[in-house]
Amino acid sequence: MATSNAKTVAEYLDSLPPEKRDVIQNVREVILKNIPNGVVEAMNWGMITYEIPLSIFPNTYNDQPLMFAALAAQKNHYSIYVTNLYMIDENMEKLNAAYEKFSIKPNIGKSCIRFTKIENIPLDTIAEIIASTTVDEYMEKYKESRTWLKNG
Repeated sequence: MATSNAKTVAEYLDSLPPEKRDVIQNVREVILKNIPNGVVEAMNWGMITYEIPLSIFPNTYNDQPLMFAALAAQKNHYSIYVTNLYMIDENMEKLNAAYEKFSIKPNIGKSCIRFTKIENIPLDTIAEIIASTTVDEYMEKYKESRTWLKNG
């Protein structure tokens, strides 16, 4: 996985080749228009992250802000991390249905959607999924998942 040492989003964008920068900026605009109130954009883990600050939710397993979404340009593809894909079953169903309409098999990892061209992702559906969960709902789902992991 390609990571960046950039300290700011602007620095990260400036470090990308123009063709990758264009794709990342287009996807970033969609994320920013749909990200719920309380989520902030930052650089973390070598990529652009959209996270719930520790001032709002300090009790995370790794003492880092709670990641809501992320965006990165990798060596041979792009990645959008949409963490509520696995927290809410309907979100994965929506994403799979959108890919069926595209007649493209999705390239999905753990909360990660990989793509090589912006035309090959259902960006409207991803925007809808991002916008579908409030910060309070997300924090509650996170707490539930942590309880399950401790007991499971």
